[in-house]
Amino acid sequence: MKKTDTENLGTETGTTETLTSVDAATITPEQLDELKGRAEKANEHWERLLRTTADFDNFKKRAAREKQDAIRYANEGLLEKLVPVLDNFDAALSAAQTSSADGAQSLQTGVAMIFQQLKKALTESGHEEVDATGQTFDPNLHEAVSQQESTDVPEGAVLQQLRKGYKLRDRLLRPATVVVAKKPGK
Repeated sequence: MKKTDTENLGTETGTTETLTSVDAATITPEQLDELKGRAEKANEHWERLLRTTADFDNFKKRAAREKQDAIRYANEGLLEKLVPVLDNFDAALSAAQTSSADGAQSLQTGVAMIFQQLKKALTESGHEEVDATGQTFDPNLHEAVSQQESTDVPEGAVLQQLRKGYKLRDRLLRPATVVVAKKPGK
């Protein structure tokens, strides 16, 4: 090495150390020991950087894999609630094939129970019905397919709901299809 100007190098603590380059032929044993110590410290820092980089890469891969799994299995809880409903529909269909005189009434009762079970499973998952009957027309929740003259209901109110609307928590899944009241013409 040949002599150069003094250089400032940063350390872990944020302070700077002054290094001077020396000629290799004139290096003292103390300077050689100091250089070896600094080289060891530099190697330790390099190894720590490599380990930290590898750990971070592994973390990114694991987070991406967990995100994919969360997306893939997001509906798992809902489907677990719907499987018993499918079982009951299967049993109702079997009963309908072997129905007797009393079978029609028991089939109707069974289907009504299944309907209630399905509604409960959906409600527990955040599913809500949008009931528009008798309410003021709201274009955010309702889809008007026609208007009908009426003196019984104020203008702009929902006169008849043709199809229910549904929400998932605060998000509209399907608007309610409605007929809106208007004033009778002259």
